[in-house]
Amino acid sequence: MELNDITDREYAVIRELLCQQSGISLGPGKKTLVVSRLFKRVQAFGLKSFSDYFAALKANTIPGELQTAIDLLTTNETYFFREPRHFSILEELADAAPKRTVFRAWSAASSTGEEAYTIAMTLQELRRKGRSPDWEVRASDLNTQVLQQAKSGIYSMARTESIPYDMLKRYFLRGTGPYEGMILVDRKLREKTEFARINLIEPLPDLVPFDVIFLRNVLIYFDAPVKRKVVIQLLPKLKPGGVLFVGMAENLNGLIDELVQVGPGVYRRDRRQ
Repeated sequence: MELNDITDREYAVIRELLCQQSGISLGPGKKTLVVSRLFKRVQAFGLKSFSDYFAALKANTIPGELQTAIDLLTTNETYFFREPRHFSILEELADAAPKRTVFRAWSAASSTGEEAYTIAMTLQELRRKGRSPDWEVRASDLNTQVLQQAKSGIYSMARTESIPYDMLKRYFLRGTGPYEGMILVDRKLREKTEFARINLIEPLPDLVPFDVIFLRNVLIYFDAPVKRKVVIQLLPKLKPGGVLFVGMAENLNGLIDELVQVGPGVYRRDRRQ
């Protein structure tokens, strides 16, 4: 089998299956990505074609393989302090929150965890200075592989360029020996940052409403109906007056009446709802 041995019909099958399972809509130009990421899986099971592999995924005849395929096909581009203006706004919100409460944040498409730990660092910095209430962070993703990475809290030093030096010293431990060139997120942050697998297009688990929800740079992979469904499901998990962050290039205007844009990629839930 050649690496480019996939037909338009086979590509249509995996596009439909991925959309059904995750809501992600692969564009017509992603055939090469599908082939490169799934070819070794076809080989691993001794199958003769992508058609055989996709048929096995649809029939669920290979236990756990559908999740593996989803993990391989979902894109996970992230880094610490991405779109930093949002974390300045987060700081302002936490600073203004009642001090005897718990400020709760949800990174709803957390990938490998850099966003969740950036939220945690931002909130802990305020807490350390006595300027905010206690806090907790929940983080979730569809991809089980990236969740394992996030839970470990271990990252390459090469991924720390965007972290302020004083925060790098305060909230990370440098690896030695076999972990040379790696860093570990401080235990206090890891203990207050909970990771779980959540599929945003399926019914959401019972969650105490959050002060802020980060849903950044994921809606671009959904078509309009799925995008609306995801945001509508999230709204009851956001406190009235709470803030939803999406990517700075993403726009929800006209999609949900209960959300009012207050900045680039920043939407506040109507307090009356």
